[in-house]
Amino acid sequence: MNLELVTVGTELLLGLTVDTNGAEIGRACAAAGWRLVRRTAVADDASAIRDAVGDAVERTGCVITTGGLGPTRDDATKHAVAELFGRRLVEDTAVLRDLEVRARRLGRWPMAASNRSQAAVPEGATVLPNARGTAPGLWLEDRGRVVILLPGVPREMRGLLHEAVLPRLMQRVGGGTAVVRSRSVRVTGVAESSLADRVGPLEPSLAPLTLAYLPSEAGVDLRLTAWGLSPDEAGRALAAGVTRLREAVGTPVYGEDDTDLAAVVLDLLRVRGATLAVAESCTGGVIGGRLTAVPGASDVFRGGEIAYANTIKTSRLGVSAGLLMEHGAVSEPVVRAMAAGAREAFGVDAAIAVTGIAGPTGGTPEKPVGTVWLAADWRTTARVAHVRLVGDRDEVRARAAQGALNLLRLLLLTAA
Repeated sequence: MNLELVTVGTELLLGLTVDTNGAEIGRACAAAGWRLVRRTAVADDASAIRDAVGDAVERTGCVITTGGLGPTRDDATKHAVAELFGRRLVEDTAVLRDLEVRARRLGRWPMAASNRSQAAVPEGATVLPNARGTAPGLWLEDRGRVVILLPGVPREMRGLLHEAVLPRLMQRVGGGTAVVRSRSVRVTGVAESSLADRVGPLEPSLAPLTLAYLPSEAGVDLRLTAWGLSPDEAGRALAAGVTRLREAVGTPVYGEDDTDLAAVVLDLLRVRGATLAVAESCTGGVIGGRLTAVPGASDVFRGGEIAYANTIKTSRLGVSAGLLMEHGAVSEPVVRAMAAGAREAFGVDAAIAVTGIAGPTGGTPEKPVGTVWLAADWRTTARVAHVRLVGDRDEVRARAAQGALNLLRLLLLTAA
């Protein structure tokens, strides 16, 4: 089955909101063996919504919309689709009752008059009850064509999609005998162009899989996608493709799919019975935040020092004033001393340190914005890296944190 998605919301076009709903629906369709052939975003404008849905339903016969089902004046999806199909809006007593019960339960009684408008549904539409919010989903059929209206709030949309929409579509058309599936190999510390040089010669032999390069602050993900294969065939082809990519790229590969580098580092230390601390300057706690976001980090991670000022580097980490005076805070000797100081101060086996110039100010001709020094200290061995990172302040900080974690990963893979 082919279908299309129309996402509604001026905020999407202005770039104020990222369309996570589209990604969720795309993954769900691929898993079911259905092809999402087009995604269209439109503003909160009835005529734009009507035209987009009308064009989409003529092309494929099945359209999902998200957004524009709320109680305010700019929520126009329901009205536009009802007009498209020549349906009147009528008040659904069951929906109204649910809205009133919800309002009483939440202490919002009397219910706002605007909420009552959410009980109006197009004639002949099937209501998809929304247990997570006030806007119900709607399923409309007309001459074999289907339009499914879902709320834009991600939590509400996701619940209705998986609990109501996918089962109804599966019952109606069945799952595809062929699927669209993807797997990713996660790489860091290698530029996209260098990675392409390593992997490029493999691409023709990966068929029928396709390969995409997805750069980000974390590195580059190599995404393999199987199109039009059976589930078993797709699984075998993807597993073989992942193995070949890992062999071609080598140690810059730190995991697959949703692997988090912080979790990888914690696991490497955990199997060694080792502990970790961090000393951060320009990253200001980003590394500590990533580590503590991993469940179970407390059995490895002991803590960290945000040594932003030179006085803290000296008093808390034991960095000598002489080193700071001679080399400056952003230098190899200082980052080495920060890592060694953190390991000693926290009584741990391993430490990570970062110091740099995240910008947009503070750079010099000798040390421009994006200059960062990284250090990893593991028992009797230390490793240091000097990098020039691009991007705005947040991007430099994120890339520095990723680089520091990777430096320790590589040290642990090679050290005794």
